Amino acid sequence: MKKIFMILACATVMHPVSLLKAQPSGNIRGTVFDVASGQTLPAVTITVLQSNPMIGTISDANGQFDLKNLPVGRYDIQCSYIGYEPAVFREIRVTSGKEVFIEITMRENVHVLGEVTVRPTVNKEAPLNPMVLASARMLSVEEASRYAGALDDPARLVTAFAGVSGGLSNNGISIRGNSPMYLQWRLEGMEAVNPTHFSDITGVGGGIISALSSHVLGNSDFFTGAFPAEYGNALSGVFDMQLRNGNNQQYEHAVQTGALGLEFTSEGPLKKGKPASYLINYRYSTLALMSDLFPGLVGDAAGMRYQDLTFKFNFPTKKAGTFSLWGIWIKDHYIAHISKDTTTWDGYDQHDGFGDLKVELVGTNADFWQTKAVGGIGHRVFLNEKTYLKSAIVANYTQNKTTGEFVFPRHEWDKVSAIDMKNTNWNVAFNTYLNTKFSASHTNRTGINVTGLFFKMDYWLYPDLYDNPDYPPQGQMVNFTNDKGNSMAFSAYSQSTIRLNNNLTANMGLHATYFHLNEKTSIDPRAGIRWQALPKHAFSLSYGKHSRRENTDYYFIKTPGTGDELVNRNLDFAKAHHYVLSYDWSISEYIRVKVEPYFQSLYDIPVEKDSHLSLINYFDFLQMLPKLVNDGKGENYGIDVTLERYLHRGYYYLLTGTLFESRYKDGNGDWRNTRLNRNYIVNALGGKEWKMGKQKQNILNASVRMTLQGGERYIPVDETASKAVRNLVYDNMRAYELQRPPEFLCHFNLGYKINRNKLSHEFALQIMNLFGSKEYYDTYNYVEDRPELVSGTVLLPNIYYKIEF
Repeated sequence: MKKIFMILACATVMHPVSLLKAQPSGNIRGTVFDVASGQTLPAVTITVLQSNPMIGTISDANGQFDLKNLPVGRYDIQCSYIGYEPAVFREIRVTSGKEVFIEITMRENVHVLGEVTVRPTVNKEAPLNPMVLASARMLSVEEASRYAGALDDPARLVTAFAGVSGGLSNNGISIRGNSPMYLQWRLEGMEAVNPTHFSDITGVGGGIISALSSHVLGNSDFFTGAFPAEYGNALSGVFDMQLRNGNNQQYEHAVQTGALGLEFTSEGPLKKGKPASYLINYRYSTLALMSDLFPGLVGDAAGMRYQDLTFKFNFPTKKAGTFSLWGIWIKDHYIAHISKDTTTWDGYDQHDGFGDLKVELVGTNADFWQTKAVGGIGHRVFLNEKTYLKSAIVANYTQNKTTGEFVFPRHEWDKVSAIDMKNTNWNVAFNTYLNTKFSASHTNRTGINVTGLFFKMDYWLYPDLYDNPDYPPQGQMVNFTNDKGNSMAFSAYSQSTIRLNNNLTANMGLHATYFHLNEKTSIDPRAGIRWQALPKHAFSLSYGKHSRRENTDYYFIKTPGTGDELVNRNLDFAKAHHYVLSYDWSISEYIRVKVEPYFQSLYDIPVEKDSHLSLINYFDFLQMLPKLVNDGKGENYGIDVTLERYLHRGYYYLLTGTLFESRYKDGNGDWRNTRLNRNYIVNALGGKEWKMGKQKQNILNASVRMTLQGGERYIPVDETASKAVRNLVYDNMRAYELQRPPEFLCHFNLGYKINRNKLSHEFALQIMNLFGSKEYYDTYNYVEDRPELVSGTVLLPNIYYKIEF
């Protein structure tokens, strides 16, 4: 039967691609899979759309295909196979310095052949996970370098999507008003630590820039609500990222140097002629170089130094399945030492010998170190043509260490240690699931996850220095906490996709979670339905109950008034109901409109009793948490709108808008705005590519993104109380009533790629916050003895050169 398909497919290919010899050129290799079973598909006809004469090929017995010697540029390809819906893969960029490898999935027709005409499935329109029906998007890594404002960072890229907001000094992802810490990061199908540099120090859940280079990431999924049953321990969304495999046929390398540092990537077969491959990427960066190039531009960020290492080894076998070994190592150091300009320093109260109050200058030295690692071993094996088993063992590690000292220049620059904090969290998890395609209309995925959770913290702090009336300060740092603990978490799920016909699909599933420390359990049902009413119009309705446990160390908190009692040991899971209605309109082959109204009801949110404090607004990871209770609630509702034109004839655009409301109920029983209730977000992104050179082999590209969003909410300062203690005191009764000024952000990218034979050069300029939009924060001005609102500007230009060979 396979030979017959091969003959039929050959007859449909009008022109073999191997006849094209235009130079410079590149190749597109790939594999075609059945989206439900994961099996490769032989004899699939692959054609390059809009090619004249027609360029095409067919997949071999292993589902693999090779389009050779394509002139450099952009391509859309279509796959056709008897009994399957056609699939279109858009915006493939072919260069001379690197071979392109893509994975294409196809969906089997439910109806018999010839009964119905089916519109092709387009990779840009649907997530990679076939069990998702709404509030999801496939993320192309190539977009992270093409889209203005992304800085090759997928976390900043997704803030261009509807319903997602971000900041300048922080790449935290707020989805529909939720806290960034309610997002789950996943890597290679497993929950992972936040893979960003300096995560949490500029706000819990965020960081500065991703530790995952665009050179190593594969296409990934981003979910903004009502996600399927396989995803647990998340309240707002899921970022399901994949590392790509290295090229298993030829060696390829890339070197990039620029204002942000140095990067090196290498990949290739472990042994020529064998299917095993490797992929390694290393980056080193220091913003001190940026400060030297652009004095004063990056401000305090000049003290940042970071590096990361990412690797993946892939080992396909003939009978035992495919094994993979992968990992990420992240090392960060932030140096914030005193300036010689003492007018920028703080002060504290001191009385002279006559009882008069005077101001004593005090400077600060601070160092922050962060080390992260995540790695795992994965395995996938087919048990038969319809079923595969996928398993993984993964370890996550995070350590934060902060030291600080106060410096007194009027006393021979004497130094007093003020802070020495170390917090370590790590876990080891095992996950396995069985995926079975029972028929063209029914696929099931069932799995379990077991996680061992561990933490250790050691916090030494100086008793409030600002209350100390004498010099030298009396006493020493106090050990506020020195604890360690561990627990286990178990979860299981089962979900099915049922296709009633080619136009009607239903998903349903159940996720169950158990936390051994306090014996809490959550049962979370999920369901969704999608109706392709007309070839260009589709409607979806999705529901999900979601739950999330807190960070392990939160459960082991002790307060000064309760001794050794673990005051938060019995915290329940925070929970949320998600409801999403989605309308999808394909105006043309290249233009799409999507509208999603949504409602989210959050409950059992940890709050402090008789207080405004709620973990929904938790921001400072150094803040010592009090005793919490699960009495808090929250509501998020709004509408997301997207208008997108895919890259065609050299240009593209993405327009998104969101109107929303985000509120929470605190420990007093009062409803308030959440910190990230911005109310509106509008994005306009567009770009253009021009072919240049005698053979049109070089590419000039430009991209601009503009964002207008409401400012963050904040707690106003009580000026009278602040002056009384000469430190900031907040008016908590008015928590988050007020809003910072609206933020208008503009980002710009300009790049030029030179393609030569088996070699490419790229020069690029990326500017984040082109017009210098400001961020605001409160501080205490000791010189004028009053609270003060100050502003800062993060304007980050990155100039780089990259060579691929």
